[in-house]
Amino acid sequence: MNGYRRFTSPNSEIGSSSRHDGVRRALTKKDGTLKRIHNTLRRKVRKKAGHKQEPTASILDSQSVKTTEEAETKGYDAGKKVKGRKRHLLVDTLGLVLLVWMSTADVQDRDAAQAVLPLAAHDYPTLRKTWADGAYQGQQVEKVASESGITLEVVKRSDKDKGFVLQAKRWIVERTFGWLNRERRLSKDYERKEESSEAFIHLGMIRLMLRRLA
Repeated sequence: MNGYRRFTSPNSEIGSSSRHDGVRRALTKKDGTLKRIHNTLRRKVRKKAGHKQEPTASILDSQSVKTTEEAETKGYDAGKKVKGRKRHLLVDTLGLVLLVWMSTADVQDRDAAQAVLPLAAHDYPTLRKTWADGAYQGQQVEKVASESGITLEVVKRSDKDKGFVLQAKRWIVERTFGWLNRERRLSKDYERKEESSEAFIHLGMIRLMLRRLA
């Protein structure tokens, strides 16, 4: 995995070379090679953990991250006070990524869910339930979830909770964001294109899953 570590650093020498452009093109190939590798490894990790290869339940959440000046798309998340992009992740109950959907940071979670849930239903016909936080409430989201054959359960924070409190199921996707944040290439969004950002998320998860299978 030494080759991976070399190009994950945004400040590394390879980052400014033509070789890096070749790596980037390989990561974002339209034939879906990287996703197929990622999904194959996820099935193997699930099987090793005693789960069926295809998921029946998932957790949905987003993370706003800063971009560089080179980013072609960006927006402002007023709630998080972040100018950049949002990573919308759908993960299984082990925290493994099922689906990545990139947007500008100003896109509301409930709007993103209307794109993510139909995609999830298409890619994972076995998926029956998704947990999410209060940002995903709304009649239109419920309608899209129902049409997709997915039961959406919103996990709300109790008014009695003070400070940081683990929320049922939601902590799983938060842990996944934590895993990805340890990757230097993902500490912020250094990519010009959204598809490159998505590719590096898959690559980060590939690295994690390879360690689990070793």
